[in-house]
Amino acid sequence: MSTSEDYKRQVMKDLAGGDKELLEDASSAENYDNFDDFAQKSSKNERHQLFSKSFQSDRIPAAQMEPELQKAIAQIKPHERDDVAREFFSHLKKKGLSDRDLEQQLGLSTHDPNRMSADDVGKLAGFAYHNYADVFHDVLAEQPAMVKFLSNPMVGAALGAMAAKWMGRK
Repeated sequence: MSTSEDYKRQVMKDLAGGDKELLEDASSAENYDNFDDFAQKSSKNERHQLFSKSFQSDRIPAAQMEPELQKAIAQIKPHERDDVAREFFSHLKKKGLSDRDLEQQLGLSTHDPNRMSADDVGKLAGFAYHNYADVFHDVLAEQPAMVKFLSNPMVGAALGAMAAKWMGRK
């Protein structure tokens, strides 16, 4: 049995059992009406902590996550997609990777975030997820728009766990 299947089973079991594991600073957490409310009102640190725990390549393999990233990025607004690309390039540059090198290595149509296609940004996100998890989590925390468009059951389980931890019950 794969690790991702074990993880999914455990998350679903925890959710069914009402597991309300609290993050370290959950005492300061607000109640959120929906994901957009969470994305707007939560701090970057809260989002980073949550995404770091929920989106790990040992729990959701890149082969499952990358197609979901492609679909999610295709659904966000073009200016948000530009911002996501810009953030990935900025963070990866701090790791010593130039935008031009990434363009060649990943087969991107351009290294200009304003002209990148959803496919290009998806490749960049997949690369970060697989190779630089810290960068992936940082960008999600700064640009959480694409998270709400992830639909893979594994990702759904992670979002369910996030909801149980962060959103208040009405």
